[in-house]
Amino acid sequence: MPRKPPTITLTHPISKELFERIEHAVREAGYSPAIEVSENIEPPTTGKQLAAEAIYVICNSGMSNRTAVEIFERCMAALRAGRSAKTVYGHPGKSAAIDEIWRKRRSLIREFRETDDVIAFCARLPRLGPITKFHLAKNLGVDVAKPDVHLNRLAKPEGVTAQELCERLASETGYRAAKIDLILWRACADGIIHSR
Repeated sequence: MPRKPPTITLTHPISKELFERIEHAVREAGYSPAIEVSENIEPPTTGKQLAAEAIYVICNSGMSNRTAVEIFERCMAALRAGRSAKTVYGHPGKSAAIDEIWRKRRSLIREFRETDDVIAFCARLPRLGPITKFHLAKNLGVDVAKPDVHLNRLAKPEGVTAQELCERLASETGYRAAKIDLILWRACADGIIHSR
């Protein structure tokens, strides 16, 4: 298990130098593979890939990533075996949405390929709301930040949006805004920095 680095004192605005310290701490905590993946996300090419990304985001909404990954894996195993997500996941609304997305995966990939607005496409899926639509869009390869509670708190002292914060740091580092988002979110989620 990766060691937890010391907490970094947050100053505002987040300078390029402070961001580099945060990134180093997040990598030291064992997240380098996820960081590299976030820099090179490709859009899904199959309905199964698209559905799995949407299902992953639905499972992650409102719970810890560790718990969500376990639920996601159980749901995907059930779906691949031809069973309903309801057989392994007790949340009626989420399991119904998961079943619907899996059932419509072929038509959804066609719709995804034809859309000019991936965020609007994501918003039309069941159980995806004003924040999770950005999470899914990011996982589908769009260079956006997810404006969740952590990123919004980091952006607020600068008087900017989460997207604007990530875009500024992206222009200073040469990274994608989505990669900046992942690093900052992971740092907050693991207590490397505090967003409050």
